[in-house]
Amino acid sequence: MDWISKCTEIRRLILKTIGTLGSGHIGGSLSIVELLVVLYEKHMNIDPQNPNMPGKDRLVVSKGHSGPAVYSVLCSKGYFGEEWLLTLNQPGTNLPSHCDMNKTPGIDMTTGSLGQGFSCAMGIAKASKLKNEGATIYTIIGDGESQEGQIWEAAMFAAQHKLDNVIAFTDYNKLQLDGKVSEICDIAPLDEKWRAFGWSVLVVDDGHDCEAIDEAITSARFSPKPSMIILNTVKGKGISFAEAAGVSNHSMQVTPEMMAAGLAELRGEV
Repeated sequence: MDWISKCTEIRRLILKTIGTLGSGHIGGSLSIVELLVVLYEKHMNIDPQNPNMPGKDRLVVSKGHSGPAVYSVLCSKGYFGEEWLLTLNQPGTNLPSHCDMNKTPGIDMTTGSLGQGFSCAMGIAKASKLKNEGATIYTIIGDGESQEGQIWEAAMFAAQHKLDNVIAFTDYNKLQLDGKVSEICDIAPLDEKWRAFGWSVLVVDDGHDCEAIDEAITSARFSPKPSMIILNTVKGKGISFAEAAGVSNHSMQVTPEMMAAGLAELRGEV
């Protein structure tokens, strides 16, 4: 797998999706590109031709505002055509700003209110074990989202019920809607917190290194506990204007000129 080319293609789709609308959650979408590519291209047992396949693996993106990233990967896997991406958050769309399982094929849980998707993922994992499906339940949370009490209630539930079929990820980009995580409500040391709650923990120093993400997921599969993989990422990764915006890239305007410049950068023309 040519990880770099695939991730560049997904970033192109994200930028076109948000740029066509004119604004959107670009920062947190770009920060999880490598993770989504590794999951969908190598690890997840899914069938785009049969989105409701019994016993399939599931992905709950609890930080649901990263919908544009998920949609771009689903599009690349053949769940729907690229023309859908150009309808993001517009009247009649199947791609709302936040993930909606009732509208978009391939979305496993409706999310948006932070913390709730993670709890749903634990419930899905418990049900899957009761059914002996053999499925892995993946879920992605944000670092700002990790300030929600509901996250830690779900964490206790998962450890209590020995949900070793859960592999979770924290997008640890150090920024949230209105500032730095460390200044608003610091969550460090995050790895120690998760271990204290009974989880197996892996830390990936570069959350944009596909090989390192792949190795962490492979290792987590052998854990007798639910696993949390902490990915140290950069919000807005891969497109200069988004990275440079810092905290403002949570949801920002993307003008036609900015989109053109970003696409040129992704083509290596800048």
